[in-house]
Amino acid sequence: MMPLGHTIINGSCVKNEWSSDVRASLYSVMVLIILTTLVGNLIVVISISHFKQLHTPTNWLIHSMATVDFLLGFLVMPYSMVRSVEHYWHFGELFCKIHTSTDIMLSTASIFHLSFISIDRYYAVCDPLRYKTKINLLVIFVMIFISWSVPALFAFGMIFLDLNFKGAEETYYNQVQCSDGCFVFFSKISGALAFMISFYIPGSIMLYLYYRIYFIAKGQARSINDANQLQIGLEGENGISQSNERKAAKTLGIVMGVFLICWCPFFVCIVLDPFLDYTIPPTLSDALMWFGYLNSSFNPIVYAFFYPWFRRALKIILFGKIFQKDSSRCQLFLESSP
Repeated sequence: MMPLGHTIINGSCVKNEWSSDVRASLYSVMVLIILTTLVGNLIVVISISHFKQLHTPTNWLIHSMATVDFLLGFLVMPYSMVRSVEHYWHFGELFCKIHTSTDIMLSTASIFHLSFISIDRYYAVCDPLRYKTKINLLVIFVMIFISWSVPALFAFGMIFLDLNFKGAEETYYNQVQCSDGCFVFFSKISGALAFMISFYIPGSIMLYLYYRIYFIAKGQARSINDANQLQIGLEGENGISQSNERKAAKTLGIVMGVFLICWCPFFVCIVLDPFLDYTIPPTLSDALMWFGYLNSSFNPIVYAFFYPWFRRALKIILFGKIFQKDSSRCQLFLESSP
C-alpha cells in the first residue's frame, strides 16, 4: 500500500531532495528488512514442507502465511523501497496497478491467515476432544483458499476497476495524479471499506477469540493443577497435549499482537486521511507502511524464540543435513504435537 501527499509540477511528481548519505542509509535499512523477511519466511516454508512431523493442520496455515510474507518481501518490498526513497515510480502505469493490487492483497491475506489461525487455536484449546473432527485438512485448505482468493478479488477488483476513486474522482485527478508517480488513493467510502475488510473485522475476530482462549486456557491450567494435587501423573499424554496447545495458542497470540501493533497505525492513517483532506505527511505514511511491512520480518523471529522445533529445523537446514537420506523423518520434538 502506498502513501499520498506529494508535490506536482507540470503534471509530474517531484523527486525528493535527500542527500546521498540519507538515501544510502534508507536503502541499507530497507534491504535488511527485505532480506530478513525473505530468509526467515523461506526457512519456515522449507521446514514445514520438508519435515513430515510438522505436517499438521495448524502448521499448514503457518506455512501458507509464511508464503504470503515471503512473497510480500520478494514481489512488493523491493519496488516499494525504490518508490519510498526516490519518491518516483520508474516502472510504468500498468505495473503500478499490479504492484498496488499485489501489495493490498498480500497485506490483507496476512491478517486473514491470522484470523483463521485464531479459529484453529480456539477449537484446539477450547474443544480439544472434537478438534480433529472439526478442523481437518479439508477445512484447513478451505481456510487457505479463502485467505488467498478473497483478498485477491478485493485488491485487484478495487484497483483495476478504479473503485478506490468512488466519490472522489475530481480530487484524485486534480490534486493527486501525476505522470511518474504510483500512489494508491482511497475515497472516504473505499477507505472505510478497505479498513473494515482488511483490518477491523478479521482483527476483531482474532481479539475476541484470543480473549476467550486466554480465560479458558487459564481455567484448564487451574483444573490440571488441582487434579495433580489429588493424583500424581493424572495429566498424562492428554495433559501434555493440552499444555502444548496452550503454548501454541500463546505463541500465535504473540504473532497476532505483533501484527496488530505493526499494521494498526497504517490502517488508521488510511481510513482517516480522506476525512482530513489528504493532509497526512507522505513521510509519515511511508514510515507507517514500512512499519507494517516489518511484521513480515517478525513472524519467523517469534517462531525461533517460542518453538523448539523451529530452532532444531533451522540447525538441520543451516548445516546441510536436510540433504541427508531420510532427513524428512527427523524427530524435531517428542510430544504428541509441536
